[in-house]
This record gives sequence, structure tokens and C-alpha cells, in this order.
Amino acid sequence: MKIDNILEDFEEIGDNHIASSAENPVRKDAFKLSNQEKIASIEKDVFRILETLGMDLTDDSLKGTPKRVAKMFVEEIFSGLHPDNKPKASVFDNKYKYGEMLVEKNITVYSTCEHHLLPIVGRAHVAYISNGTVVGLSKMNRIVDYYAKRPQVQERMTMQIVQALQEILNTKDVACVIDAKHLCVNSRGIRDIESSTVTSEFGGKFKDPATKREFLDYINIDTEF
Repeated sequence: MKIDNILEDFEEIGDNHIASSAENPVRKDAFKLSNQEKIASIEKDVFRILETLGMDLTDDSLKGTPKRVAKMFVEEIFSGLHPDNKPKASVFDNKYKYGEMLVEKNITVYSTCEHHLLPIVGRAHVAYISNGTVVGLSKMNRIVDYYAKRPQVQERMTMQIVQALQEILNTKDVACVIDAKHLCVNSRGIRDIESSTVTSEFGGKFKDPATKREFLDYINIDTEF
């Protein structure tokens, strides 16, 4: 498809912010290039953007910016796109026979809105009820971080975290709530610095109103879902 046709499609979509599925829209050849090849290509693109904006890229403060941004994109804030970076989550037998929900709350979320490439910053709260196996607590944080480190839609990220833990733990009894600020709302457009977005995904026993309410009480959220 020609670039002009792609841009026309973008203009038609406008601000409708469509999320097509629970998977990130990644091309089949997304990992054909090495990280170093991607960095070299993005560096040139960032240089052109800044040059087009009228920045003097010979200035000491700016001349390293294109490469810094390229490395940041590939190795840091979008590193969750690459499946090789998915955290390995070992599971263990639930020897204590703990049958209540386990909640890991206030997990820091740093992500990037895929519509404006501006930060999403907030907290994730994740819970599960063991089906005979448990996962290390830090792995829950790492899973959240993995799905956050990509151009994202908060609704999709919430679903991905739940689906990943359901697969790891072999149970549907997983829940996630994310409360985050979107700088595309806070710093541009309406510029509402106080508003935040809350998304949730409840699986298995967490769909039961009493279990759901218990989870929300643990994380001190009064919102009705």
C-alpha cells in the first residue's frame, strides 16, 4: 500500500481511536531487522523530524538527540513489542493450599499512547485465585511492564495482562484494574490535568459480584464495574 493511501486512511480515522483486537497491530516482518538496524533507521527519521521543525542539530544539546531517541524507542519504551523480551514466569505448587485471592496492587505503569505517542502513567492492580499453582510476585510486575512497553491502548493492555496470567497459571480466575493518566488528555487537546482513565478485566470467579467487590475493596476503588 502506498504511503499516500495509508495517510488518507489515518485522516479518515481521525480521533476515533480504534482498537482492532487484543493483540497489538504488528506486521509479520516486524522483527526482520536487528535492534541495531532499527536504531540506525529511526535515528535518521528523528533527525529529519527535528530538522523539519527548524531545530539546529549542530547544537551540542541536540546533536545526540536522534540517536538517544532511537535507542530509547527500541531498547526501552517499546521493547515490549519483541516477543524475546517476554518475561519467563515459572510457576510453583501451591504448597500452602492458599485458596483466597492474591492481590498485587500499585504496580507502576509507564506506557505510551499509540495515538499520539505520549506517556500513559499510572498504577495496575492484579489479582488471581490459585488453581494449584502460584507465580513469583515480581513476575506479576514484570508482566505488567512487558505489556506496557509498547505503543498501547489501555483497554488492550489490561486484557493482555489478564490473558497472560491466565495462561501462566492455568486458571481463568485473574483480574486486573489499571488507573492511569494519559498525557494526550492531560497535556494537549482538552488539557485536563486531573482526569485519569480506569479500565478493568475480570475473569472466572472475579465475575462474581461478591468476589469482584472484595478485590475492589482491597485496592480501595469505589467505582462500579
